[in-house]
Amino acid sequence: MARAWIGTSGWSYKHWENGKFYPPKLDATEQLAYYAQHFETVEINYSYYQLPPRHTFELWREKSPAGFRFAVKASRYLTHMKKLNAPAEPLQRLLHNASGLGEKFGPVLFQFPRRWAVDLARLGEFLKTLSAHPPHQYAFEFRHQSWLVAEVYECLRASNAALCLPIGWEIPLDVQSTADWTYVRFHGGSRSHFFEDDELAPWAKRIRDWRDQGIESYSYFNNDTLWHDRPAAIDNARRLREMIGN
Repeated sequence: MARAWIGTSGWSYKHWENGKFYPPKLDATEQLAYYAQHFETVEINYSYYQLPPRHTFELWREKSPAGFRFAVKASRYLTHMKKLNAPAEPLQRLLHNASGLGEKFGPVLFQFPRRWAVDLARLGEFLKTLSAHPPHQYAFEFRHQSWLVAEVYECLRASNAALCLPIGWEIPLDVQSTADWTYVRFHGGSRSHFFEDDELAPWAKRIRDWRDQGIESYSYFNNDTLWHDRPAAIDNARRLREMIGN
């Protein structure tokens, strides 16, 4: 049976401390180990803002248990500043550093800018550059509606790259399968930052179906804010896991 990985986008938030999720007085250097007692995967969000050196990824590997899985969000330098132009060097640096995670290195997420309209040629060249590296799981989160077209999906399918399904963004959700695995990001519910059960239930069913079909899935909650004095992402991730039966 395929794995249904469920966790949060990031683990180091000040507003999760002092008993909200992390125990009072828990040192920040021990937060990952504590988080990993509750979840088997996390999406590294920090790498989007600043790519950590390889030894930091190696440290995260050491502080997490066997079988743990990290997803890595690609640096905004590559996706937002360069918009995938001349990607060889920054991509090489990203993959080299992140490979410090060893066997715990999971998918790489490329999140595109909100105002960047579709550019098939640029996407095609980037996918070609990716193919020069050892096979890996890559997901693409498009935030401009013009990317949600058949031509883009075909490019992704040809590379077995996943179309990231963003729940709660402004653009319409188009549930398309472009790889033999899936990637879902929960940004916020329709009524608040917190996802109620009626919003999670359809996704729980979909993820169960994927699992039963042998399709590996990664689901991360990016709604890190507090909801009734509790971290929404933590509670939502736990609840989705319960609903799926993990």
